[in-house]
Amino acid sequence: MTVRAAAAIPDLGAPCPDRSLIRDRDGKFPDLFDVVLADAGIQTARTNMLL
Repeated sequence: MTVRAAAAIPDLGAPCPDRSLIRDRDGKFPDLFDVVLADAGIQTARTNMLL
């Protein structure tokens, strides 16, 4: 998932039009996933439940 997030960042354009992402706490999203998005200026918010 982290590799896919990093690959998608250039496709969003600069500056990135989306500034936030709401996601669940699924284990397929490692902490590095949030770091990659934060480097692009995207804030992640985790829900309290698995979706």
